[in-house]
Amino acid sequence: MIKSIFISASLLASATLFSQNLKKVSYQDGSQKLNGLVTSNAGKKLPGVLILPAWKGIDDEAKTAAADLEKQGYVAFIADIYGEGNVPTDNESAAKTAGFYKKDFAAYQKRISLALEELKKNGAIPEKIAVIGYCFGGTGALESARGKLPVVGVVSIHGSLGKDQSRPNDAISTKILVENPAEDKGVTPEDYNNLIKEMNEGKADWQIITYANSKHTFTDPKSADYNPVMAKRAWNHTLMFLKEILK
Repeated sequence: MIKSIFISASLLASATLFSQNLKKVSYQDGSQKLNGLVTSNAGKKLPGVLILPAWKGIDDEAKTAAADLEKQGYVAFIADIYGEGNVPTDNESAAKTAGFYKKDFAAYQKRISLALEELKKNGAIPEKIAVIGYCFGGTGALESARGKLPVVGVVSIHGSLGKDQSRPNDAISTKILVENPAEDKGVTPEDYNNLIKEMNEGKADWQIITYANSKHTFTDPKSADYNPVMAKRAWNHTLMFLKEILK
């Protein structure tokens, strides 16, 4: 327990330190101002990773991921999906706002696409871009593949796997990694099986890794669900996947 608390504290301190090196990037969706963050290596021609944050918007977990990805040789950009003035302040408002984009998947895909353009403007090699997302952002990672956005691969980290079954299953050319906590109550067996069916019918290159003794937000040091052992494994799996498809 003491070791886990120490690891969590170290990660949070790291996030605070490295977030100071992230640069704010403002961009637009019509009249809506969006405020993303890019790593300090912006402008260099490097493989790029778009980070889609969880349901409360840009947080320390996304910032920590960006800092680590920079150290791994990627330009990382954290997307702003909600826009200035619309960032949820509690779980109720987060559920409502995230729910809007889950239902209106075209609007979600558009916001992701706009962030991808900003990533490219900040130096990412267009042919070497991937998307990773946490929770609500994990859903967005899957929507990036479903929407045929110009990315090589996506990683859904404890994301919602369900899709409106009235939507047809289409061809998927994007490589997919799903990191699924075994005890995520938000993922039903039906959702899980339907995702596999969707990926198989789409002839996708896909993989699902399930993490034992892990609840929904198992990768977030600030969460009561945090499992440091499985979080480290999941991140290593993410880095291995990104290295394979981007380098």
